Order: sequence, then structure tokens, then C-alpha cells
Amino acid sequence: MTQPALGLLSSAVVMAIALGFISLFDFGTFAGWIAFVMLGLIPMQVVAVVLWGGNPAFASGLRQPVKGIVLVLVTAIATAIITPLVFLTVGEGAAPPGPIPSHYAVIVVPTTFWLTIMMGGWPFNRVSSNPIVSGLLTLVAAYVVTYVVFRVFFNYDFMQGAPVYLQSAPKGMFNGVSALVFYVTALAVMFLVLCFDLWPLALSPGIMKQPVLGLVWTAIALIGAAFAITIGIKGAGADPMAFLTQVTVPFIFGSIIVLNMLQNSLFSRMAQPLKGVMNTIAAAAVGLVLAHLYVLLMPMVTGPLTSGPPGYDREVWIANALLSVTFPFLIYHAVFFGFWPLLRAKQ
Repeated sequence: MTQPALGLLSSAVVMAIALGFISLFDFGTFAGWIAFVMLGLIPMQVVAVVLWGGNPAFASGLRQPVKGIVLVLVTAIATAIITPLVFLTVGEGAAPPGPIPSHYAVIVVPTTFWLTIMMGGWPFNRVSSNPIVSGLLTLVAAYVVTYVVFRVFFNYDFMQGAPVYLQSAPKGMFNGVSALVFYVTALAVMFLVLCFDLWPLALSPGIMKQPVLGLVWTAIALIGAAFAITIGIKGAGADPMAFLTQVTVPFIFGSIIVLNMLQNSLFSRMAQPLKGVMNTIAAAAVGLVLAHLYVLLMPMVTGPLTSGPPGYDREVWIANALLSVTFPFLIYHAVFFGFWPLLRAKQ
């Protein structure tokens, strides 16, 4: 089986499994413990895929499905160590984890993408030439950097008096929800650049060296996020959570389908920047369609949920269903298991 049929079939199967998994839990459990733990899997997963190439030395000699199982266990072990620490520190041990520690768990993911993809593992790959060591250093750094960002830029004073408020909540520069939306939207801009295969940055050898590439790419991501927020939220008056779940999250999810699951195959014969334009349109369209499909299936999977304040239940569900559960499941199958059993090793 070849692309794009392989990616389409894999995506359909994995999404069905993901929705079946979500259906095992009521909304409170899913939005609390399940999403919190699933988010903890992703940073280690990103390190394993990007910096270890999905094929670290300790698993390179294994055949499928053993190799995939071993790599999944690595992410499970990492989250079994790190997630309780986040729960006890950022979350003050208050069960179930509320929005404050959950927001921290969410933004660790863009930070990990930043360090692994945009910065290419720099400077930790200079500290150690061993990918395992430099990858683990990058993972630790992602949580540390995120904690600093969380304390400096996120503010939860608007939650004071609510049962979910924590005394240790950061009192940073910006409203916590607005900061979250901006941070995740910057990740969407990173995927936008990937749709263009880093064009036009790739035309300049001087830029394509770290840390220059990472710094330029970071500036693009931040400026792009600011532009999107200005147009969508400040200009059009969209609710930040609505913008997150109707624009940012669908585009990220669509990019994962187009770039990862279909392995950038849809427009492979086109040259940049036309290929990037088509990838972007495809990612936006696929993401919006699948997000709408998830919303339609939501009453059967979890039950009817209300949209908007005070709890934004529907928005929380769609964001977590797509990115906290389905995203890591997709990458598990495509990279860790190498599309097994749809694709055999010899293929």
C-alpha cells in the first residue's frame, strides 16, 4: 500500500480507536485525568520522533510490532515519572487536575516542538553527541522553559474564588486563557512553515544553521500568532476558546494528517511555494472537516455538551479529543509502529 491511501486508511482506523477510547470515560474524567495524562505522553513522543528519528539505538534492531510496543512503553514510563511531578507542583496535588495544571501540560507540547523542530535540538546536541542523552536533556529543558514561560506570561487572577483556583497560580502578564491560545497558535504557525518545507528559509544556507534557523523560525511563529490573534480575536471579536477550537486546533490536526500521516505526499510533484499553498489549504480543509465530524460524533461518544462560558465544555472536549488523544495515537501508529500491519517492514 502506498501514499496517500496508506495514510488515509491509517488515519481512519486510528481515529475510530481514539473515539472508542474516549467513549470509555464520562466528560469530567476525560477532561480531567485522562487528558492530563495523555498530554504527558506527547513531549517524550515528540523527542523520540524528531530527535531519535523514531528509531533509537535501543529499538533499532527490533521488528514490528515489538518495536512499536517498546517505544510506546518509553513514552508511558516518561509520563509516569513526569506527570505526577507536574500534578504535585503546578497542580498542588488537587484532584482532579483543573485548568491551571492542564494549561501547563498543554503548553509543554509547543515548547517541546520548538526545541526539537525549530531549534533542531540545539544546544543540547552540542552538549552530547549521543541522541538519547541530548534528547532527554531536551525533554527536561522543555518542562523547565515552559515553567518559566508559565510563571512570567500566564495570569489566573480571573479564577480567584472559583473551586479550581490554586494559591500558587501564576500572576504573569496576560490572561491565562489568552496566553494559552497565543502559545498554541504559534505552534500552528510552525506547522504552516512546515507546509512550505521551510521555503523561503531553505533558500539561504546561512539561515539553515542552528541557532539562526531556530531564532528566525521562532520570530515567524510569534509574529504569525500575533497576526492571527489580532485578526481573529481582536478584529473579528471571536471568543479566544472558540478561535482555538475552530481555527488553531483544526489547522494543527489537519497539518498532522497532511504532513505526517500522508507523509507530505499529496502535492509532492509541485514546487514551492505552490506546494506550500496547496498543503496549507489541504491542512485547513481536512482539519475543519474532521473537527466538525468529531463535534457531530460527540453526543454519541461522550454525551451532549454545552459550548461557551462558563465551562466551555464542548471546546475543551474537541481540543482534547483531537490533540490530546487522537494526535498521539496517530503518531504511535505512523512512526512507532511504522504503519504496521498496514505496511510490512519490507515495504
